Amino acid sequence: MTNSNVPRILLIGSDGQVGWELRRSLATVGQVIAASLTGQEGPAVDLSQPDSVHQLFDATAPDVVVNAAAYTAVDRAETEPELALAINGTAVAIMAERAAARGIPVVHYSTDFVFSGDTDHPYREDDEPQPLNVYGQTKLAGERALLDSDAPALIFRTAWVYGVRGNNFLLTMRRLFREQSELRVVNDQFGTPTWSRLLAEVTAQILYRVVQGELDMARVQGLYHVTSAGATSWLSFAEAIRDLSDADCRLLPIASADYQAPARRPAYSVLDTSRFRTTFGLTLPDWRHSLALCLADLR
Repeated sequence: MTNSNVPRILLIGSDGQVGWELRRSLATVGQVIAASLTGQEGPAVDLSQPDSVHQLFDATAPDVVVNAAAYTAVDRAETEPELALAINGTAVAIMAERAAARGIPVVHYSTDFVFSGDTDHPYREDDEPQPLNVYGQTKLAGERALLDSDAPALIFRTAWVYGVRGNNFLLTMRRLFREQSELRVVNDQFGTPTWSRLLAEVTAQILYRVVQGELDMARVQGLYHVTSAGATSWLSFAEAIRDLSDADCRLLPIASADYQAPARRPAYSVLDTSRFRTTFGLTLPDWRHSLALCLADLR
């Protein structure tokens, strides 16, 4: 830690939906250095450029790194694989290298899309990843770069992230409810909607315990699945958003094959979070509970 014993937390991707929530939650843990592509409220960083990542570490000298940035345009990644890999893989490898050299903790977020979805039971951390698309492949590359490094890292795989800002299913549905009287929504993909604030809050709680010496990073570092509890389809998620928003829109089920998306999605990507609960003693709420709280923020 620094001489003042207040850790300098480098938050990368501070303008994203998870990063925006982390700016507030991490303020209780230490001094947050908010880095983003725009650099509006802190240093700018272009994760597609290795030199930019190195310069960010040189300029900020962090005690903790939280990487909430990613290339998340799942369909566009099919035609921009090099850019997606640069941000989701190469940049993370540089973070791992720099964190290992300083011996500082790293928190990184990954995705359920590292799995194929060819199962009927929640995925555990030791299940074999088999991504179906470029996005999942590049996020898996970032995971492996951290796990293969000497950096003390926490990798949180999550799923179906939504929040009050950014591009996500919740905000898209609320907009479409205002514009259309009928929508077709995929009903054969299953996962767990996860509120960005939930991810930010559990991250802050864990990091607080780490910097206070209550948790030994050498013991707890590794890969964890972190989502809300429960599971649902995209259609049922849309129905819950509609009902809690008092919207009047007819929702019709369609198959994934009818959606015609460039990137294949896993049909079933529910994550088993028991390792996270056992290790950190944190119980994650049902996805419906978090959705109701998030929508209350939007009223």
